[in-house]
Formats: sequence, C-alpha cells, structure tokens
Amino acid sequence: MKRLIGRASKISMLGLFFASTQAFAAAPEAVPGEFVVKLKPTVSAKSSVNTLSMQLGSFVKSTIPGQNIVVIKRPVFESEKEVLKTLAENPAVDIVEPNYIYRINKTPNDPMFGQLWGMSNIGQQDSGRQVGIAGIDIGAEAAWDITTGSKDVIVAVIDTGINYNHPDLKDNLWINEAEKNGQAGVDDDGNGIVDDIYGASFVDANKPTGNPLDDHGHGSHCSGTIGATGNDGKGIVGVAWNVRLMGVKFLAANGSGSLEGALKAIDYATKMGARVLSNSWGGGGYSETLKQAIERSNTAGALFVAAAGNEANNNDSNPTYPATYDVPNVIAVAAVDNRGQLASFSNYGKTKVHVGAPGVNIYSSVKGSGYDSWSGTSMATPHVSGMAALLVAKEPNLTNVEMKERIVSTSKPIPGLRGKARGGLANAYAMLTNTLPAPDPNDPINWQTVPLNISSAHPYKENTKEEYEVNVPGAKQIAIYFSKFDTEREYDKIEFFDRSGKKLGVISGRNDDSFTVPFDGDYVKLVFTSDDSVQRYGFDITKAAWR
Repeated sequence: MKRLIGRASKISMLGLFFASTQAFAAAPEAVPGEFVVKLKPTVSAKSSVNTLSMQLGSFVKSTIPGQNIVVIKRPVFESEKEVLKTLAENPAVDIVEPNYIYRINKTPNDPMFGQLWGMSNIGQQDSGRQVGIAGIDIGAEAAWDITTGSKDVIVAVIDTGINYNHPDLKDNLWINEAEKNGQAGVDDDGNGIVDDIYGASFVDANKPTGNPLDDHGHGSHCSGTIGATGNDGKGIVGVAWNVRLMGVKFLAANGSGSLEGALKAIDYATKMGARVLSNSWGGGGYSETLKQAIERSNTAGALFVAAAGNEANNNDSNPTYPATYDVPNVIAVAAVDNRGQLASFSNYGKTKVHVGAPGVNIYSSVKGSGYDSWSGTSMATPHVSGMAALLVAKEPNLTNVEMKERIVSTSKPIPGLRGKARGGLANAYAMLTNTLPAPDPNDPINWQTVPLNISSAHPYKENTKEEYEVNVPGAKQIAIYFSKFDTEREYDKIEFFDRSGKKLGVISGRNDDSFTVPFDGDYVKLVFTSDDSVQRYGFDITKAAWR
C-alpha cells in the first residue's frame, strides 16, 4: 500500500472567503427610492407632511402615527447606501431602513415534490438511494417567489410527443384555437397540418398529422419537468407552473426519427410561435440543413435548448449534434447527479457545453397517468427549458441570445462541472434576479490545499489493483484533485473508503481537472482497479483540498 500524508497549513482563509462572499451577495429587494423611518420621541409622525418633509429633507409618502413611523421617497438615482448614511445622521431619525419587499414563499402542494431533488435538494436520497448534497439544485423555490411562469409563453417539446391526457400536463398544453374551434378534418389555419390542436407529428415526415400523442414516454417525461401544473395537489410540479407546452413529435415509439422529420418539426415549432425549443435528442453527423433550420429558429427569436449527449464524450474535440452547432441560440446542457458530480454518462466540453442541470434519477410524468424516474442529459435539458420559460415570463423583451447569456452567466460554479462546461449548475433564482450565486463554501476550490503526488502507470496495466492513503491531519473534510483522469468507463475505476472500510464513492471515465466530492474526516483510502480489456491513460493526483 502506498501512503501519502499532507501537512495542513495553519493559515486561515476566513477573511478572504468572507470578502468574496460579500462581493457576490445580492442586495435584498426593496422598493426603489423608498425608506421607512422611525422618528425619535421628540418628533411626532402626526406633524404636518410639510413639516416632516422639511425636517427629513425628503418627500413623506405616508405615515404610521401609532408607531411614530413615516415612509419617505427619495430620487431613485441616489445611492441607497448614501441615503441611509445621510438619514441616520439626521437628529430627527431613530431608525432608517429600505422599504424592503417581501414575497410569499411558494412551495407547491404537489405530493411528489419532495422527490424532485433537481428543484429542491435538501440532502434527500434520489430514487437510486444516493444521498444528495443540499443546495445542488436549480434554485426553483426561490425563483417561484418571483414568478411561476405565464400562459403567454410557448415551449415546444420536440421529442416523442406529449401525453396530452396526463392529469399533470393537460392544463398546461398549447392549444391551436383555430383548429380547436374549426371544422374537423380541415386545415383551418392553413399551416399544412390538419387538426393540429396540441401540436403535430412528423414521424412520417411525408404525411404529417395533427396528433402528437406520446407513444414512448420520453417526451412526456421532459414535458413534466418543464411544465407540469404546479400547486394542484397531485403528482409533480414543473419548473414553470404556468406555461403552454406544444407537442412536436418526430421521434417514433422506438425513440428514433429522421432528419427530414427533425427539419419539419423545428420549422413547425418556429412558425407556430414557440419562444423555447426543448430538444432532448441527438445523433447523426453534421447536417447543414439541420443547422439552417436552427438558424431559422434563431432568426425568429427562439431559444434552442439541446441535450449535450450521453456518450461520456468531450464535445469540444468530438462534436455531438445538434448540441454543438455554432448557432447563437443553442444552449447545450450536461447532466449532474444530486451530489453535483457530472453524470458518468454525460457529455461535456469546456467551450461547447454551456451549463449543467439535474439529470440523474429524475421523477416526471410518463405515458398513461403515471410517473417514473429516468436519467440522461434528456432529463437535464427540460430543467433549463423550464427556466427559460420563467425568464420569458418575467422579461418578455429579452432576445434569445440575451436569455442564453443570462442562464450561463448566472449559473453556479460547482466542482463537478469545473473544466467540463462554460458555466456551472443552472440556477433559476440567480437567472431571474440577474445576480451571481454566492461562492459555495462546499466547493473545494475555495479551501486550502496540500500537494500530493500520486499517479498510475501511463497507460495502466490490465487487472490492476492499487491502494493509496491520503491523510491531512486536522482536516474536517478533504477532497482529492485529479489533474488528469482517463479510464475505461464503469470497468476501470477508483473507489474511495473511510478508515472503517465504508465506501464513500467511485469515479470512472474522464474527469480531468476536477475535485472529488468532499469526504468527511482527515483520511481517505483510494483503491484503483482495472479489468483486462481496455487500458487508458490512468490518473494523476497533484493535491488535496481541506477545511
């Protein structure tokens, strides 16, 4: 057994961390230019408005005489900090505060809400019984205090269709009123599709129909995450409680579809006014015609949300379509688990993948009236599509490119996505408030480090079994940093154990430039094993972070 002990430094990082947190923290929401002032006992709120205005040097908007309080208005261009300082020095003022805005805390009453760790992760187990890390979610609950969506927003689910009879979806469907109120068997709106009330099907691209009913379940699962009806006392809740879901089917019951069908599906969604196009599908090689269809959606102002893919592939060096088309409105989404780690199957790319979202063991609606837990970048994508629907509801004048940049720029940096995506974990609240999430104290990048020097052979040998120990005396938690990690996915791996032999986790596949999740205590044992089939580079460990 190889043993490496790091010596812990005594230098405190508290000051640096506190300053960093203050720099990123969002100011509490308040009514612009308004302040609540409690007067000193020598001054009465019952005095005339003119008298009070002169004493305070401000316009008195209203009074609360019973508490000797007045509410004043100042020009909105004035700095809140300066106004507070000036009024605090006024001899008539006892207390001065911004006129803060409070909102109801909107937690839905949907009975399966607790199983939706992607919306609200409090450390609960997922359906695979993995214990989560609190806060590894999209910040939905805080976002819902701002908006739960709008029926003015149309999201096209370009997929296997939608189960438009599902009790959690039927009230949030897009409805083509011209066809619903028209004559059966007639193309009432002249768009080339007969009776496309809830959307259209291009499975037989040469003979499209107006029936996008899901015969697979995938599209319905995506639809539930985007926009299952919220606070209705049943099932689940979508990211957008209020939205219109357009079913655009080109994938058949076996999950496959043609380029021709994809082209017609995208053009249909674009023509019929969808602001967000959700695309949990991929495959094929580069297609100029498919790129042009996406470009048409960009010209029309739609956001094209695309799954990064499930091949554990680096999209920067090996493009995956449609996620890596170089069109301004494309936002590619990777999948993370409930501990913030990049899913073992998820594609990644420091430049070509934009953000990550929950995509492992995600509950949502399926065929019939039921629910199921599925995994994939297909499940991550609708989280971002639902977020985009919230953003359109709040700021309808944003362009599609501005929406994309807002989602990426306000995403939360997490260790599992560092070096794997342009941004971090998509965060709905930060997106809606246009703020940067505060630095994560659970992120090892913010901790102190000790150097390590642990490497496998390059390439490693078949049937390898090697053990290493890392000990950082005095640490409460440690995380291991891999400058390079490349093994045969699932078959060649490193498992982590505590002193008692309890398994703490496992990594496999490609994980360059990344920390492990934090391990409690000052010790962890690493066991590297490989089989006899494929030998890759292996790994290099250069440091451990600790706190």
